[in-house]
Amino acid sequence: MTPLVAVVSSPRARLFTCFLRLGAQQAGPLQLHTDTGLAAKNHYEVLVLGGGSGGITMASRMKRRVGAENVAIVEPSERHFYQPIWTLVGAGAKQLSSSGRPTASVIPSGVEWVKARVVELNPDKNCIRTDNGKEISYRYLIIALGIQLDYEKIKGLPEGFAYPKIGSNYSVNTVEKTWKALQDFKEGNAIFTFPNTPIKCAGAPQKIMYLSEAYFRKTGNRPKANIIFNTALGAIFGVKKYADALLEIIQDRNLTVNYKQNLIEVRADKQEAVFENLDKPGETQVISYEMLHVTPPMSSPDVLKTSPVADAAGWVDVDKETLQHKKYPNVFGIGDCTNLPTSKTAAAVAAQSGILDKTISLVMKNETSVKKYDGYTSCPLVTAYNRVILAEFDYNGQPLETFPFDQSKERLSMYLMKADMMPYLYWNMMLRGYWGGPAFLRKVFHLGMS
Repeated sequence: MTPLVAVVSSPRARLFTCFLRLGAQQAGPLQLHTDTGLAAKNHYEVLVLGGGSGGITMASRMKRRVGAENVAIVEPSERHFYQPIWTLVGAGAKQLSSSGRPTASVIPSGVEWVKARVVELNPDKNCIRTDNGKEISYRYLIIALGIQLDYEKIKGLPEGFAYPKIGSNYSVNTVEKTWKALQDFKEGNAIFTFPNTPIKCAGAPQKIMYLSEAYFRKTGNRPKANIIFNTALGAIFGVKKYADALLEIIQDRNLTVNYKQNLIEVRADKQEAVFENLDKPGETQVISYEMLHVTPPMSSPDVLKTSPVADAAGWVDVDKETLQHKKYPNVFGIGDCTNLPTSKTAAAVAAQSGILDKTISLVMKNETSVKKYDGYTSCPLVTAYNRVILAEFDYNGQPLETFPFDQSKERLSMYLMKADMMPYLYWNMMLRGYWGGPAFLRKVFHLGMS
């Protein structure tokens, strides 16, 4: 697959890249982890469940706290993916191969990799059980199991992805189908959906809409395209400042947005999508499509739903300021699997990792944590192949912007950050435990400003 657009360079981009390279050099060279857990122990000082962004990042931080030999990660997957880039993969601007690396290459050197799936948590006995029957005990447990994609909750999926004209940027198996559907589009309805559940990267369902509209303009198909965003939500975005900016773009580009519309069925053989009106339960509408991008319903991983560590909705029940479990003081959560009332993004995980690192270090000393997580999260809203609105906000839905300019404006510099600098930052600093979010940069950039 050939990328649609080439990477744009600029003096600012080169300057920031130099800064990141310097940080990565200070962090030390990347070391490959090759031990797959054949001689795994039965007890660890720190046990990390999940080898995604939160799990790898916290394992790196815990390695420095207690030593690599005292840390283990339980993760079944052979490959680790930087998923935020899949928006650009689905639009043909990046290649899928650039998003993944072997899991062995990102697990911190010396940390044990237990290549298995967690099937039971027993926090009352400080142990977990894996799908191969192994029981592992711990002194401290970090739960970073991410979020579960529930395509099967939409009638006709996932088997519908075997047909053309349909894709989803949320799965490694379907993201390239989005690009194929985009390329094959001739005329008709291009439909983009948002489900009636919590999801990760809540801006992604509309990012691909803006990129598709730009692609249709480039290929001359825009006059023949009716672009529809059917969302189960009641607003385009949860923070007013950025919602206002997005609504202007939607009006300027003649995009149709229908609220409280939830995708409940896909008839891929007929190229039809069925939506339920959430304001009038039971009332449905069938819309034919020439292109359909599906954002699946999502939920807490099944292993957590019935676990003692979960709240009533199935999410890991943690204190929103310290990330320590509300019932079990030696259990902690990070990222998408928690009930933290903020958007589930990689940027949120980065900010949480610094707080959680401090929380655990103090718990280990029988001290009380004083550093509080403010809910910081970020969503680079890609609005074109060279423009991004960089949304940053806190628990209260208030903008918490890093740069000393209005980030609700579409900017090339923010696109470069999204497309090229953030992946570099992720692989070379965050996963190594040296990136806890941009709070320090925010202080530097806003010095002397009220």
